[in-house]
Amino acid sequence: MTRFATRLNSFAALAERAWPDLTGRPTPMMMAKRAATVPGLTHVDLNFPDHLADTPAIVKGQINDMGLEINGLAMRYYTNPAFKIGAFTNPDAAVRREAIDLTKAGIDAALAMGAPLMTLWLGQDGFDYSFQGDYARMWQDEVDAIREVAEHAPECMISIEYKPNEPRSFALLPDVATVLLAIDEAGCDNLGVTLDFAHVLYADEMPAYAATLVARRSRVLGVHLNDGYAKRDDGLMVGSVHPQATLELLWQIRRDGYDGVIYFDTFPDASGIDPVEECATNIATTERFLAMAVRIASDSVLNAAIAEQNSPLAQGAVGRIMSGA
Repeated sequence: MTRFATRLNSFAALAERAWPDLTGRPTPMMMAKRAATVPGLTHVDLNFPDHLADTPAIVKGQINDMGLEINGLAMRYYTNPAFKIGAFTNPDAAVRREAIDLTKAGIDAALAMGAPLMTLWLGQDGFDYSFQGDYARMWQDEVDAIREVAEHAPECMISIEYKPNEPRSFALLPDVATVLLAIDEAGCDNLGVTLDFAHVLYADEMPAYAATLVARRSRVLGVHLNDGYAKRDDGLMVGSVHPQATLELLWQIRRDGYDGVIYFDTFPDASGIDPVEECATNIATTERFLAMAVRIASDSVLNAAIAEQNSPLAQGAVGRIMSGA
């Protein structure tokens, strides 16, 4: 059975429907309880430290009591305003140390919850202006910090999620090739890559090709499904804009042996969508695509077309599979 996880903060959307008397934002456990009503949802990912208002053991027990498992944690560097100009690449050594130590605490929490996966989205590590920073120093600080947090607990998988920009104009780790270079230089066996579909599009990459490169030089540790128009991080529903590219990515990662959780990183609040309905739709869509991916694996016509790079024949075969014919 495929395991599905979701972005917990999505379940703050249309809060007035779930909690008519609520003043303020729902708590993480309120959002998790709402997520637990989605048929087929098996896991949630939690942000660290945002979503851990209690000890890891208590949080794990609360999530498990809802019928869900914890897939892993994702770091968020918002606790110190100084992180705005860099967490691992901050020019102040004390701030860099704070970010590294915070990450180690998050890794410890993930292990304590039996969820040995930490996702690093280093969105603050980058630059906005020419002459703003020493690129060589920033790069070395980034790699050294990644190595240090990875060596902190080799039994915890550390997955780097890349994105071209936002909040910085230029991210230090903007695309798959740059992330693979950083992983190679860090040299730790527990490092890997999280492919966020909308981020990959935004980086002007073909998702299945990015996955192929990761499999050659590292490994895919996380898959964030969503969609968008490749101009920003839209966080739209799975397959809503790029159904063929979504299908090809799922087919490719299965070929490469990925059997981890499929995580939905979507933003229902942006369009006023009910998050329970949206997540249920994402699950149903992904299950259809996964069934198609199985058909692709055994479709001799399509595989022959791919081998020959015969695009008209391939498009006809894919169309037949996607139509259910």
